[in-house]
Amino acid sequence: SIAPRAWYDHVCAALLAIGFVKSEYDNCVFYRPGLMLAQWVDDFCCVYETQEHMDKFVSDLREHGLNLTVEGTLAEFLGIKLERQQNNSFKLTQRGLIEKVLKAAEMSDCNPNSTPASPQPLGMDPDGAPFNEKWKYSSIVGMLIYLSTNTRMDIGFAVSQVARFNHAPKQSHATAVKMILRYLKGTIDQGTILTPTGSLTFDLHCDGDFAGLYRYDPDTEPSSAKSRIGYVILLSGCPLVWKSQLLQSVALSTTEVEYAALSISLRTFIPLKYILQEMVSKLNFTTATTITSRVFEDNAAAFLLATIQRLTSRTRYYHAQYHWFWQHYRNGLFTIEHIPTQDMLADGFTKAHPKQTFIHHRKKLQGW
Repeated sequence: SIAPRAWYDHVCAALLAIGFVKSEYDNCVFYRPGLMLAQWVDDFCCVYETQEHMDKFVSDLREHGLNLTVEGTLAEFLGIKLERQQNNSFKLTQRGLIEKVLKAAEMSDCNPNSTPASPQPLGMDPDGAPFNEKWKYSSIVGMLIYLSTNTRMDIGFAVSQVARFNHAPKQSHATAVKMILRYLKGTIDQGTILTPTGSLTFDLHCDGDFAGLYRYDPDTEPSSAKSRIGYVILLSGCPLVWKSQLLQSVALSTTEVEYAALSISLRTFIPLKYILQEMVSKLNFTTATTITSRVFEDNAAAFLLATIQRLTSRTRYYHAQYHWFWQHYRNGLFTIEHIPTQDMLADGFTKAHPKQTFIHHRKKLQGW
């Protein structure tokens, strides 16, 4: 469509004309002294140093013919409600979307559930009963995906499982969706509590689960040999980006899965590190700012392969696909540290956990 591009070009030209500089890494992020702007279609989220910086920005835009409404303090953005709490914490919730998805599935009055997924992996179930619900499977899953990628990372693994079957769901998959909905019903006012540590740390936790669908998908299906990876990126101790996904290729060992999780998650981590460095530079921080970047790995073999960077006859076939980040590591862009499995924050993105373990991981990442 031509209209969205024309709108972006129009807004971009106006912002550049009033002294903004566009980010080198994200075309919807703009800077000028004392102010940073993030654009989402016709919505703008501004972070500014003083009220004078903000007032001047609004005045300049209006002089360029852009009629805008100033909503005031950021209390809600793109359906995400933000509440300031004690101890400099912020709570992000999406109650409206949860109510919408519960109503769409006719489960507004359902009984709550304590976890969003069964301990057993969700397989294809080729001989299972056909889907027999009034609601549209892909529509419900689509809303759950938006929820899980914004404020409810606690359902990230469960949603990733059910999203596999959008093309041809079975009744067992509908049951898994309803388990997520029952969990959301009992936690409708919860989300993610952000409590910055006060230090500028940029951390990555990544994990892998080797061939977790073995015996759950038919042995004749390639997916039965596939593994799952997950990761979470944190800024000043606050979760920023997270992911749970199946590997596209079939891994041959636990080491390969863990190393693939590390390599794939770094494709997100490294560009975000560059954006963070750019923000520090463009916003002209008055004090010296050092960004501590750490990558945490709980698999000893993957840790050694990433840090010692020595190929062997058993690992050389990783070369083209997964070793690309070695130069960034050697240049000191980040460090890689080995941690115990119980401290791996990404563990909940690769497998379902019993209630107590699930709550433990949720508390560490989401603050409740």
